[in-house]
Amino acid sequence: MSNATAEVQTPEGGTNLGYKQELKRALTFKDLVIYGLITMLPIAPIQVYGMIAHETSGMVPIVYLVGVIAMVFTALSYSKMSNEFPIAGSVYSYVQRGLNPHIGFVTGWLIAVDYLMAPALLTAFSAMWLNSIIPAIPSPVIVLVFLAINTFVTARGITLTATTNKIFLFLEIAILLVFMGFAFKFVFIDGHGAGGFSLAPLFQADKIDLGFIASAASIAVLGFLGFDVISTLSEEVENPGRTVGRATVSTLVLIGLIFMVQTYLAALAHPDYSNLDPDMAYFDIAREVGGEFLYYALILIAVAAVGIANALAIQSAISRIIYSMSRDKLLPMSGFLGKIHPKYKTPFNATIFVGTASFFIAMFMPIETIIQLVNFGALTSFMVLNLSVFAYFFVKKRKRDMKGFFNYCLLPWLGFLVIGFVWWGFDWKTFAVGTSWMVVGVILLAFKTKGFKELPPTMRDL
Repeated sequence: MSNATAEVQTPEGGTNLGYKQELKRALTFKDLVIYGLITMLPIAPIQVYGMIAHETSGMVPIVYLVGVIAMVFTALSYSKMSNEFPIAGSVYSYVQRGLNPHIGFVTGWLIAVDYLMAPALLTAFSAMWLNSIIPAIPSPVIVLVFLAINTFVTARGITLTATTNKIFLFLEIAILLVFMGFAFKFVFIDGHGAGGFSLAPLFQADKIDLGFIASAASIAVLGFLGFDVISTLSEEVENPGRTVGRATVSTLVLIGLIFMVQTYLAALAHPDYSNLDPDMAYFDIAREVGGEFLYYALILIAVAAVGIANALAIQSAISRIIYSMSRDKLLPMSGFLGKIHPKYKTPFNATIFVGTASFFIAMFMPIETIIQLVNFGALTSFMVLNLSVFAYFFVKKRKRDMKGFFNYCLLPWLGFLVIGFVWWGFDWKTFAVGTSWMVVGVILLAFKTKGFKELPPTMRDL
């Protein structure tokens, strides 16, 4: 067996996975939960609260409840595959080994464009927000500074990344607690807004029907994108087989609760959703309950959280996916992108590449195109992952007792159908852009595998 496929066991003493252990194992369950929370962004509802409120007659909290229920099936699929294959690469590695190596590459190609576009999108939004209150600083300069910070932190090591995540999570939770404290006083002590508890943000019988649930699911599923990044750190986790899956599901449930509580208080503070600004609604409610201080504090922390913390987490994820695909010799410049830094034990070259690419994407690609690629790449890969759980455990490994039917047939198919429902609702432009990217990946794969006749080098001896 070649050096690239030297015998390596999982930390639990499992079977050979075909790779040398090169990344530093330093992360714990708590680190992964923090990483997942940062990626999904505890203050994420501030970006879309107004739009969702108008779409759902003010029932924003119920949208996030639907989102948790909808996404938990796919989260369970990630949990099962991360336990079986505790290696970097996330859905690329899982589909590659659970379903088919070539389909795995295409799936990795799709999730890669999602993660590659996301840092550019996040830093572009942050630059736009910061430029609106400090117009003297040009947006390109802000984007460049944010991406430089993220690239430096990601390249220096997973421990520094974890520390940075903790700092930003503290800031986000702190500002949320301040907002919720002001909102609670505004409603329950001062008697403003709804003046007390109300079921209206949670349930309006005359407005909840199948169409409402379908619309809520479409909005919510896209709002929870990012929970899967935890699995990209599998080779840097202590006891990954057990830890990664637990952290994935736990983070999804926890972030859902955070989203529901803060949006419920926002709805109580300002019950009349009809007069909310779709773009600035949450900030305006913060000003209403806490004055100018809370308004500007929330904007500044949102800028830092989205442009640095959120983008940093995703940049860490995509650099590891690119590293994983490159060590399989499936990407252009694989010899360069598949290198680990000898001192920092990080995918250093892949990290530099992601930072550079993100800057040019943010500067020159339309935001609409970026969003289309992010949505198509993420949801398509989620569907294939759910199919892989069924194919690997239920079909290949024949786990067909009652427990196996529930875990490896019913749950992944529910995950597939929920994601598929949202996927089918994409407009034709999203399908056109996403399919074009997928075709490029298939052509590249055909070239790299001599017409799909060869497997990645690391899989030939498994």
